[in-house]
Amino acid sequence: MVPQSQDKDDIKYNESLKKIITKLKKKRNAVIIAHNYQRDEVQEIADISGDSLALAQAAVRTDAEVIVFCGVHFMAESASILNPDKKVLLPVVEAGCPLADMITPEKLRAKKKQYPDAAVVCYVNTSAEVKAESDIACTSSNAVEVVKSLKEKQIIFVPDKNLGRYVQGQVPEKEIILWEGFCPTHIRVHEEDVIRAKKLHPDSEVIAHPECTPEVLALADHICSTGGMFKYVKQSKSREFIIATEAGMLYKLQKENPDKKFYLPTQNLICANMKLITLGWVAHSMEKLVYEVKVSYEVIEKALKTLEKMLKVTGEHKDAAIAGY
Repeated sequence: MVPQSQDKDDIKYNESLKKIITKLKKKRNAVIIAHNYQRDEVQEIADISGDSLALAQAAVRTDAEVIVFCGVHFMAESASILNPDKKVLLPVVEAGCPLADMITPEKLRAKKKQYPDAAVVCYVNTSAEVKAESDIACTSSNAVEVVKSLKEKQIIFVPDKNLGRYVQGQVPEKEIILWEGFCPTHIRVHEEDVIRAKKLHPDSEVIAHPECTPEVLALADHICSTGGMFKYVKQSKSREFIIATEAGMLYKLQKENPDKKFYLPTQNLICANMKLITLGWVAHSMEKLVYEVKVSYEVIEKALKTLEKMLKVTGEHKDAAIAGY
């Protein structure tokens, strides 16, 4: 157990960093955007927090000159694509996404040759180069809506097979061609974990992210993105919830619903990449203006269309000017 004196030192240090970040934010005309899986203290200092769709929309709307993206690399890339005239910073350059790394543009091109009549739907958890090879992007909150919007009957869905299976169940009239990718965090939730948690907390509703396995989703009372979890919990009459997604979600859920209780089905729900960013790295990033995420003009030209098609489907659109990028 950490000594109480150390706890006080940590609190003092964090408060000092928050003051530094506040000053730097004004100096840099910056906005801090944080994903729901970030550390509690990082979510606390964020101007905007949310799921991948909310953050993509926020990146489009911001008037700030600098976007400090507290997430992983593909998210910062998407913000840069949508805002080529702004400086997009990823505080920790090593913050990547194993799921996004499970597909490459070369492999996707090969798959497209196998299914020439299929439309390619890429999850936002992909690189800019993969987005450039796709027809439209999606997030976990709008994947069903995006697939339904397409005229093609055959869909190559990349890279998360569990999200793809979930979409197939919601859109049976389409043929979903799955990629064999998965989220290393969400597959750590097992059927027996949910059953055990339900026995410990019998009055709880089970809410699961669609990146979980079909066996886990079959036990869920509600399946949705992290953004959808906030909405569902607020309107639910239940007082207790088992949350089958990354542990960072509990911070904001508890903050927004202090009269309700939240449990994880397993303590293994930690995304190490999401937890790389700390207040110290945020301050360093803003002070030194590192690490800037930039995408080549050739890739932006194609990937931008993929993202904008998604935003049109969800009612959010911006004619991003890329001339002179």
